[in-house]
This record gives sequence, C-alpha cells and structure tokens, in this order.
Amino acid sequence: MSIRVYRNAAIHTGDGGRPPARAMAVEGERLLAVGAEAEVREAAGPTAELIDLEGAAVLPGLYDAHIHTAQYAQSLGAVDLRDARSLDDALARVAAYAARLRPGAWLFGGRWNSNTWDPPAQPDRYALDSVCPELPVALPNADGHTVWANSAALRLAGIDAGTPDPIGGEIVRDANGEPTGILRESSSYPLRDLMVSADLCDRLRAAQEELLGFGLTSVHDIDGEDCRDAYLRLRAVGELKLRVHKAIPMDHLEAAIAEGRRTGQGDDWFRTGPVKIFSDGALGSHTCHMSEAFAGEEGNAGIAVTPYDDLVRLFARAAGAGIAVATHAIGDQANHLVIDAYEAIGRSAGLRHRIEHAQHLRPGDLPRMAGLGVVASMQPVHCTSDIDLVDSLLTGRELASYAWRGMLDAGVPLAFGSDAPIEHPNPFAALYAAVTRTRTDGTPAGGWQPGQRLTMAEAIAAHTVGAAYAAGEENDKGVLAPGRLADFIAVDTDPYREPADAVLRTKVLTTVVGGDVRWRRI
Repeated sequence: MSIRVYRNAAIHTGDGGRPPARAMAVEGERLLAVGAEAEVREAAGPTAELIDLEGAAVLPGLYDAHIHTAQYAQSLGAVDLRDARSLDDALARVAAYAARLRPGAWLFGGRWNSNTWDPPAQPDRYALDSVCPELPVALPNADGHTVWANSAALRLAGIDAGTPDPIGGEIVRDANGEPTGILRESSSYPLRDLMVSADLCDRLRAAQEELLGFGLTSVHDIDGEDCRDAYLRLRAVGELKLRVHKAIPMDHLEAAIAEGRRTGQGDDWFRTGPVKIFSDGALGSHTCHMSEAFAGEEGNAGIAVTPYDDLVRLFARAAGAGIAVATHAIGDQANHLVIDAYEAIGRSAGLRHRIEHAQHLRPGDLPRMAGLGVVASMQPVHCTSDIDLVDSLLTGRELASYAWRGMLDAGVPLAFGSDAPIEHPNPFAALYAAVTRTRTDGTPAGGWQPGQRLTMAEAIAAHTVGAAYAAGEENDKGVLAPGRLADFIAVDTDPYREPADAVLRTKVLTTVVGGDVRWRRI
C-alpha cells in the first residue's frame, strides 16, 4: 500500500492542544503521521509520494450535519424562485422553465418567498394553471414547509374539496371549500411521494462535485429512500466520493426495523443514520409550534405536526430497535415537548438523539437537553436569514433563539449544517454567521443578539468534530491525528488568523477524502 505525504501547509488539526502541523502522511484511507515535515517524512519512509499544498491552510474535512442532498441535487437543474420579486416575476420564470420540459414531467424547484414580493401576495393554483396547465407543478417555499401546487399536481395527489386536512397539516381552501393549491406541512406529503427523479443517481453524482468544492467531506443526508438507493448504487460502482450518514424517513421506520437497519450500521463511506421525525413546521410558514400565538396572528401558535403521544411512541419504538432519533423542532413549544418525549424514554445506550434546528427554546430547556445528552443540530445561516421574521413574529418573548453560546455553555453537544437547499450549502457562510450573527452585508452592526456568538474555533468544531459526534463518528472524523480518516481540505484563507469577512470569501483549493484528492480547483 503506497504512502503519501501532504506537505508545505499550515495544518490545523482540530486538536486544540496541538500547534499547527506542517505535513501529514497517509497510508490507505487513514493518517499515519501528523506534525513537522521532517518527522512525518521519516515515518512515511523514503518511497512516499510527496504532494505539495503550496502553503495553504488545511482543516479537517467539513461535515454537514443536516442537508437534503437529493433536493439539492434536483435544485441544481430546477426553476429557482428565490430572487423573484413579485407573483408575475415568479410565474414568468415558471413558464420559461416549463417550456423546456418533456410532456408529463414534474416541474421541480421553487423556494419562493411571497413575504418579499411587491406587492406581497399569497399565490394559488389558478396562477400556476395560467402558465402551466398540463404539467404537474409543486413548488416548496423558502423554508420547505409550504408547497404551492397547480391543479394537475393536486389531481395526481388525489387532493380535492372532499379531502380532509391530515393530522399536522392544512389544505388551504377558498370561500367555496376548494383547495387553493397551498399545502402546509403534512398535507404536502402526498405530493412529495410523487416527486421522484428517475435520474437521481446522475444528479447526486453531479451534486457531490459541488459539495466537495465547498469543502464538505461528509454529510448527514435527511432525504428519502430513493436517495438512499441512489447512494448505494454510487457506492457499488466506486463513484461515491463523500461520506454519507443516511437518515431514515419516519414513514419508513417500520420497514427499516424489519430490514434490520441500525444506526451506525455500514462502513466508512455509507452508514445508517437516525430516523427523522417532524414535531412542528417552520417560522417562515408561520407553522412552527409556539407557546404563544405569533404577533398579529391571534389564535395561530403554529402546528404540532406529530402529537406528543405519537412522539413518545415513535421515539421508544426507534430506540428499542437500535435507531437514534433526529426530531425537527423549531418553536419553543415543539422543542419543549420533544425534550419531554426524550426524557420520557430515557437515555438510550449507544444512541445519540438529536433535535434538528432547535431554533427557539425556553431558556430552562437548555440544561434539560444537556442532561439528556441530546445533540443540537443547527444551521447558522437560518439565524441571519430569519432576523426580520423573528423580530416581527416573536417580539417581546423570553426565548433562547439560535442560542449557540447558550448551548455550549450549558453543555449541549452542537453540530452545524446547512439545511440545503433551504440555505446554500457553503459551510464558510455558516462559520461567518456563527461568529458574527450578521448578514453578509454586515447588518445589523455588532450582530443580532451578539451574546450568542461563537469563536471561530468553536464554530469550526461544530462543523467538524461536532457533526461527527452526532453520528457517533468522533473517533474517526473531525480531528487530523494518526489513525483517523484522512479527510481534509486545503483553503486559501486561514480561518484562525483572518477576519470573519475574509473567511466568508474562502475558496477551497483541494478536497481530500480517504487520502485521495477528490476535488481540486482548476
């Protein structure tokens, strides 16, 4: 087995007790030696291949603890409504995209935000029908918790005036009781089941190149069984280039148990992850479950997508079968109930349960999370994207919002990710948001609720060893040390030495996974 020496670099190992190294020796997929170049080359032997990193800063490979890679892969070739400034603008983009599709194809994409349209307008199916009467269209909004569908899509999903609202969802209706095409939370699930790409394997193959180019070497994927199957096909033919910790959808839990799946099962390239369960909705859709109604919306405190008794039952079922639980919870009431449910089933030996997003909590729930060992899987850019929403909808409440500092101080394990394609998967944007709590234009000055900022070292740890810890992989990933996986990146900006705005503009030069260069900037 050949040995390679990566040399001439400022290597930040992720081990705070060690100074930066200058070289690393790799044997197979693991690190053989890390340190000064002379000692590393001595350990590697005279026949080792030398690879010059030309003075770049080196970090452990970044690990996205919450990403929808199938949705991200589909978004790369789908209609993008993020920057649409009006309903007419959005419809024009849909019409132009539909003209390129074959008959019968689904029109994917979306990420629209009608709150920013001029004028603000709640869209409906009739507007979509006017530009796309034949092809089925289903467009998630910016937070992914509301879907805007046309009549063709509703027909395929069997949703009409007689369809009752499901538990944890709402079919928005007009004055005559007809569905408007706006589906909130679980009411959109039938559409999601239909929106499957026949070429997902090809799309993921392309998407992994994008993710490697952002410095990601591992992901916790939160998408469905079609995504799992596609990754396993890539793995089988030797085309998987980044490591995947794959979540189980809640509606597949019983089948996964019957198949004998367990969290952690697999190899260093593909492992079974936790089961993903939804407790509530999202702030942007006004559906996250709060203990008080949203400001200006009397009677609306969000949606409990999964009732508490079902949470306890599902948690116990999964944990009893050796499957960890990752629960989506954004509102303070949702987080409180999820923590109650984790408390009700008790600690699960060998499993690390998680709360995905954990955006708004009662301050007293932070030490409860810590005491139970529950991981906070959070996405820093959600904070800076949501500043105006929080200030308008949750004003005047005593909440720990995007409380990264509070989490760490309380002893809650912290894992960072992107939630792409809700946000962009660039992890350096997340690091910037975590240490500044400002938008990319520097506003608000001094940061929003600046007491919750992290140091750069803490933010990088959450995006490396913290994400690895959430998956039970901290002995293999997140730290560059002998015996660990040789997953690392070379970048043009040293985040430990440069200001945050420089880190935001970081370019990845080389991405190494398993000792091999998997991506290089040309």
